[in-house]
Amino acid sequence: MATTLEDVECLIQKFWSPIFTKQLRESLLLGSLVNKDYNGSILKQGDRVTVGQVNAPVGDLLTIGTNADTFQTSNLAVQCIDIVADKRAVAAYDFDDLVQIQSLVGQDNPEVIESLNYAIEKVINDYLYSLVAPSTANPDHLITGVTDFNASQLAACRTLAAQALWRRQPGWYCLPDPQYFGDLLNAMTLTSSDYVREDAPVVAGQIATRRFGFNIFEDNSRGPDYALLFHPDFMHLVMQTEARIKISDKHAMKQFGYVMSVDIVFGARLGIDGDKKHIVVRNT
Repeated sequence: MATTLEDVECLIQKFWSPIFTKQLRESLLLGSLVNKDYNGSILKQGDRVTVGQVNAPVGDLLTIGTNADTFQTSNLAVQCIDIVADKRAVAAYDFDDLVQIQSLVGQDNPEVIESLNYAIEKVINDYLYSLVAPSTANPDHLITGVTDFNASQLAACRTLAAQALWRRQPGWYCLPDPQYFGDLLNAMTLTSSDYVREDAPVVAGQIATRRFGFNIFEDNSRGPDYALLFHPDFMHLVMQTEARIKISDKHAMKQFGYVMSVDIVFGARLGIDGDKKHIVVRNT
């Protein structure tokens, strides 16, 4: 059995951190769906990674026997953005005695892990939503005054996404709040098996409702009357591969007891033309 503070911290880091990070990535709905590809590595706060996009060249239509013996070339153009891992999400507990922490070692303790996980998840989720900023140029990707998010509204968003040239891979997503999700469920053409297919991906324990080209997941972190529709490339999220768990005593502060904290370093920003790769629908 672990008897020292260092032993307890080492064992909790060993057993909890991989589990915690896995649960964080699975339950963080928006963070699970945005683009997480990047070049570089995140070892500490302030590390900078790069996301790039190769622009398509201009093609030519040639006529054999007339001008098909020569062709034009385009310079390779790569757009890049830097993402700095300058954010830290942290959650912590106070403990009166080391025995309380010792009892956690080697146990699943889902309630403790889930509570810490929820706190970290909320911090990251709120930050990602704070970056949401759809284009308001014509055509406007911010749609307001929607009291009933029904089939017609979803179809209009599908048209807007297609006109904005969203890539079909890896898919389009819609995260409505519970009120808007209820509106969708009340639409016959969106729920009847006579109109829709049932094969759909699973994210954070939810089976997607696939309608009009969107994988729809209810997101109860937003609302009321709010929906985010997007291609994953609209935002990039970079994170450490493993959360850090640290335990310290409070004797230096002339207090008895211990503090256990969990933190993870991350960064995020809108992608290249990200403002045109997502749509926000809301009532106000």
